[in-house]
Amino acid sequence: MTTDFGEVLLWSFWIFIWIAAFTIWFRCILDLFGDDSLSGWAKAGWAILLIFVPWVGALIYLIARSTSIRARQRAAQERPPQEEYMGPIVSSPTRTTDQIASAKALLDSGAITQAEFDQLKAKTLS
Repeated sequence: MTTDFGEVLLWSFWIFIWIAAFTIWFRCILDLFGDDSLSGWAKAGWAILLIFVPWVGALIYLIARSTSIRARQRAAQERPPQEEYMGPIVSSPTRTTDQIASAKALLDSGAITQAEFDQLKAKTLS
């Protein structure tokens, strides 16, 4: 049992260090298996290094693969504006048909009337 404030502070410090180390290690593992540019053998080699020498392996991984990690992060940040612009253009036909199909299902179940269905269909098609 720790009773000294210094011991409590030291334990808190070490717990913080271990949480940070595990976070970095798991991030390396997730990045490794999410990378499509590496071959299966390269992934196996990195996985063996990260499993048998976890902290040194994570440090080596972060140094060796930092440009690849940054490139994927940049690509992920650049993707949403393009999807935002292309989203209505690309997904409009499926979304329109889905909306009409759901309105038809509501009509068949008796939740809406024929006039409301026609109104929803006209609104969706416009």
